[in-house]
Amino acid sequence: MYTLFMAKGTSALAAHILLEEIGADYETRMLSIPDQDHQGPEYLAINPRGRVPALQTPQGVLTENSAILAYLAQVHPEAGLAPADPFAFARAQSFCLYLAATMHPAFAHKLRGARFADDPEAIEAMKQKVPENMAECAQLIEDHLLKGPWALGEEFSYCDPYLFLVHRWLGANGINTADYPKIHAHMLAMKERPSVKTVMAQHGL
Repeated sequence: MYTLFMAKGTSALAAHILLEEIGADYETRMLSIPDQDHQGPEYLAINPRGRVPALQTPQGVLTENSAILAYLAQVHPEAGLAPADPFAFARAQSFCLYLAATMHPAFAHKLRGARFADDPEAIEAMKQKVPENMAECAQLIEDHLLKGPWALGEEFSYCDPYLFLVHRWLGANGINTADYPKIHAHMLAMKERPSVKTVMAQHGL
């Protein structure tokens, strides 16, 4: 049994989709970001960083999407969502970590500039730079990372729910995914998966 701590429309969507995809036994705890639930003592005892997602597992709590997704794929090998070959698995991790360490921070500069600077002018400059940075990231994914039709090629994997977040990040910055044919095709394919339909409905999206 897993418990996923999340907030609507956040990057926790990826872990939520993968739990559905696996058919895992899980429950969700929905936090309200506007109400600062993620900064309350109850949640900080679970994740001291005060961010979502966090996954309560039988072995303890995991945070960070890349870790959660890889863990779920590995403990549910019957779902066939992670490469068995060590090198192929490392390549999959490289894909997810690019999204986590490069693209997600680039997106965060628009809404969370105060995490990176105190000067209002610097924060505004970061906001203005976001669409350009996001477009550069999207082009790299399109040209070098996304194999198609799924993230790693012919088989759906634990990377795909994370890549699904990219479609939302691009749209939030006025970037048309149709300019990136492989990314756009991936978005359309993801929206047809039952797991995605279920999760998006629960998030009101």
